Amino acid sequence: MPAILVRGVPDTHRVWAGVLRHMTRTDVEAWDLPGFGAPRPDGFAGTKEEYAGWLISRLEEIGEPVDLVGHDWGCILTARVASLRPDLVRTWAGGNGPISAQYAWHPLARIWQDPVEGDRFMAGLTPDGFAGDLISGFEVPSDLAEEMVRHVDALMKDSILKLYRSAVRMGGEWEPDLAKMTAPSLVFWGSRDPACPVEFADELGRAIRAEHVIKLDCNHWTVLQRPAQVAAALEQHWRRHKDG
Repeated sequence: MPAILVRGVPDTHRVWAGVLRHMTRTDVEAWDLPGFGAPRPDGFAGTKEEYAGWLISRLEEIGEPVDLVGHDWGCILTARVASLRPDLVRTWAGGNGPISAQYAWHPLARIWQDPVEGDRFMAGLTPDGFAGDLISGFEVPSDLAEEMVRHVDALMKDSILKLYRSAVRMGGEWEPDLAKMTAPSLVFWGSRDPACPVEFADELGRAIRAEHVIKLDCNHWTVLQRPAQVAAALEQHWRRHKDG
């Protein structure tokens, strides 16, 4: 059974490269979400429900439960999948993606959710400016920030706006179903995340009865800033349930 890694906004599969380099396991796949390094299917409107449904369909094609991992929006979406379809998930791990009615979207998310301000933001977005924000606000290493923004094209900008505008009340809508998750779970979180405060790591852990909640000394992008620690935590989690 494979492990599937899913990232969030504004990333592609490339964000997992550092984590993958520190893994001994070889049956690990990092997926691109539609609009984030991959085409959007015809008729795909880019809502949070459609992304969850797309993941479910992809996992059904595999034909056996997987070790599912998500970060940022990848955490939110894979937790939704594990809640709705526990038969598809052997273990789950995720972080820095709050799913709580108590969570208030960060300032940039609120800009994206506004039809006027969000469109204006994307129209004025430049690679250098965006990379600078990632470096100064989120402590993303400069070379990795530059690589990330290089793939933020018009399709991704539109996909970000569509996803966030569908998710104004995501926490209240999706939080109750977290109790349906049955997979052994791990939460990992950057303790200095200004957009997704670390107290939501504990809240998510309680909601899904996580076996462990690991807080890493870094900002939001744990997979870029602490790839070795993330890889070690995931492989230990998987080994605990290798016969599950």
